[in-house]
Amino acid sequence: MLKLAEIKAKSILNKSKIFDYCLNPYTGCQVGCRYCYAALFMRRYSGHKEAWGDFVDVKVNAPELLQKQLVKAKTGNVWISSVCDPYQPVEKEYGLTRKCLAVFARNNFPVTIQTKSVLVLRDLDILKDLKAVEVGFTLATDDEKIARFFEPGAAAVAKRLDALDKLHAAGIPTFAFIGPILPGDPQKLIENLNGLVDRVLVDKLNYAGFLKQYYQKAGFSREWTGPFFQEQKERLVSGLNRRKMAYEILF
Repeated sequence: MLKLAEIKAKSILNKSKIFDYCLNPYTGCQVGCRYCYAALFMRRYSGHKEAWGDFVDVKVNAPELLQKQLVKAKTGNVWISSVCDPYQPVEKEYGLTRKCLAVFARNNFPVTIQTKSVLVLRDLDILKDLKAVEVGFTLATDDEKIARFFEPGAAAVAKRLDALDKLHAAGIPTFAFIGPILPGDPQKLIENLNGLVDRVLVDKLNYAGFLKQYYQKAGFSREWTGPFFQEQKERLVSGLNRRKMAYEILF
């Protein structure tokens, strides 16, 4: 059962090691990905004892606080979001991501959005108003069964691909984040992405020992080890090169 709380944040626009800034309208994430690096520290950081995916703190003052912070902030690219999915189910009710995007549009800030939810399509009108925007979907496998096991709250792989198609057709720059590399058919995944994205990012992610149990539960005994990632990476790169798609390997 989800534990939901409304809170007031002290800061919403924060420095990032990957982009200039990051913004997380929520603490916690209903998508509940078993591989999420945030699960390793966010419970401790937030003081929650619930399992990852079972709690969400809603930063109800996010849009107003963002506007105040942007007055003093130097223009830079903002990553939405770094430790939660900005379009997780609670966004349907609270609309904090949409409201924050409107603030960025008024202040001419560039934005990079990363999600696993097709709810992002709701905000096409605002996306078109932004100074610069890029929308990416995490797609770690082509296999719906594997995706459902590791990403229980995410949209189906087919729906994510369809959303990328619609965003791309609307003129919004798009990308796919293949990370972490999950079991599946890399060649098929690349084939499905061809023509839908402007670039592809491939990441191994730092697998902690606890993930071994999930691979075993899913019926895989060796895929969590190093050789698997190397083999899958080579197959991904082969497919990307054959189709002359822009990509970056992050490990």
